[in-house]
Amino acid sequence: MMFLTLVSHHLCPYVQRAAIVAREKGIAFTRVDIDLAAKPDWFLAISPTGKTPLLRVRDEEGAEHILFESAVIAEFCDEIAPGRLLPEEPLARAHHRAWVEFASGTLADIAGLYGAPDAAGYAGKVDALRSRFGRVDAAVAGPWFGGERFGLVDAAFAPVFRYLDAFEALLALDLAGGQEMLSDWRARLASRPSVQSAVAPDYAERLAEFLRRRGSHLSGLLGETVTTTVPA
Repeated sequence: MMFLTLVSHHLCPYVQRAAIVAREKGIAFTRVDIDLAAKPDWFLAISPTGKTPLLRVRDEEGAEHILFESAVIAEFCDEIAPGRLLPEEPLARAHHRAWVEFASGTLADIAGLYGAPDAAGYAGKVDALRSRFGRVDAAVAGPWFGGERFGLVDAAFAPVFRYLDAFEALLALDLAGGQEMLSDWRARLASRPSVQSAVAPDYAERLAEFLRRRGSHLSGLLGETVTTTVPA
């Protein structure tokens, strides 16, 4: 029997991916949150990248193995328990892996949006994200990304849509309006127990505070917006 410890940061969207897949596969794990602004020495000693997520795997012989990068951790979890989330057919599997990478690029654009220092940079990221979500809408088979079965692409996009919830609640910023397939898929993901459990109950408040403290153009917009809470 293996023992898994997921090293996490409470706001990291990539950690959410790993947690979602583990929950979907019924894999027991311990989650340990660290402060990425003050990384502990033990973490720096074992992490090649200094980023989360990091998965510590203790095997049957008691040896520890370190896995990093969210896509690798998600696929590892998919492989060690029955009921594969990636398709069996090679071409379909490659197609899904490509869309997992597209989700990563979308998260990068979201980081660019909330980190943009000025209005021009912010507007550019708004346009880029709206274009991205148009492409995603055209690719969704429904009810899940690939059809009738929840898969790794669904786990990859769930944290993306959690950001959209925040932007809509805090700024009334709609980045995916009018995308019918995406909207249905997004709502289905939001109600999935594995997605809901991937963040702590205070995630919404923590994210709102993080966005306000960025010193970015979006932070300035938040300072001018009266709001209450962000949906988790």
